[in-house]
Amino acid sequence: MDFLTLFLIYLGFILTTVALLCVCSGRKESFLTRSVNGASQVLSFVIPTQLQRVTQRALHRLFHTRSCLFVALHVALQAAVYGEYTWEVFVYCWELQFHLLLLLLPYLLLAGNMGCFILCSRANPGIITKSNHASLVKIYAYDGVLFQKGVVCPTCNMEKPARSKHCSFCSMCVHRFDHHCVWVNNCIGAFNAKYFLLYLFSLAATAAAIATITAAFLIQVVLLSNMMHGSYIDEQGQERAVEILFLVQHLFLTFPRVVFMLGFVILLTLVLGAYCCFNLYLALTNRTSNEWYKSRRYRCSHHLTLQPHDRQVVYKNIYSKGVWMNLKEIFKPPTVLERKKTT
Repeated sequence: MDFLTLFLIYLGFILTTVALLCVCSGRKESFLTRSVNGASQVLSFVIPTQLQRVTQRALHRLFHTRSCLFVALHVALQAAVYGEYTWEVFVYCWELQFHLLLLLLPYLLLAGNMGCFILCSRANPGIITKSNHASLVKIYAYDGVLFQKGVVCPTCNMEKPARSKHCSFCSMCVHRFDHHCVWVNNCIGAFNAKYFLLYLFSLAATAAAIATITAAFLIQVVLLSNMMHGSYIDEQGQERAVEILFLVQHLFLTFPRVVFMLGFVILLTLVLGAYCCFNLYLALTNRTSNEWYKSRRYRCSHHLTLQPHDRQVVYKNIYSKGVWMNLKEIFKPPTVLERKKTT
């Protein structure tokens, strides 16, 4: 086996590892994590040590420290989609006399999305410091299950307030920690959760708008060409009526970049739509991604969990105050004074 073949195998394994680590991020000793580690140990016997070290440093740099790589990738993907939309879809739709406001809708959504993106990435998520620690500790009560009183962060050397977590990417504790988002290169916490929610929904709306307009353009092309009532000669020389598969193939050959972009934005719309629904559920129930995952890790639902001492206790989400108040807390995080008024 030559070095090039060995390198390609190793590169494929690294890409698979990256995908699995993205799925397993934040999980300790999961089945996928153990499998990846086991496979790494097996390949370490045949992969050059220097290549292993370079790869490990690169992966650590990308997935365990703050990096602008995913921000650049995010911008590049948006630029590619909007470039294709502007130079082909917008021009063709304008010639087909689509309404101008409809064609400008993706640009308006892009402006709102970029504003939310900048606010989310630049805003303070709720960094816990020695100066604000005393006040942040008083905002949320400890539930005694997911958050225990007296737990000290070994890195920050401070007692963890309820609903907080230490972020290994940013090396700091964050108030009402949700997760670290590599796409905005920042933690999502109490003070920028509203920007993240708006950013997420505006991004999903942008993808859906581009997908709808592009699909309408292709449908209009098919209708104007009267292709549905036509026929074609297959490989056996027989005349056949035009089918959906033939239409898709014809459109792909005629507008390859447009069809490829449509497939990409449709997939993006579905993925972002599902993620938006999940985050909306968390907002309506006043939970964070961290709390949702911890409850699943400890095998507890809204009602039942087991403590380390095998003592069965009833667990209730004490932070939920109703749908309206939960949404209000996202857009206006509570302060110490507000909590004193409610207690």
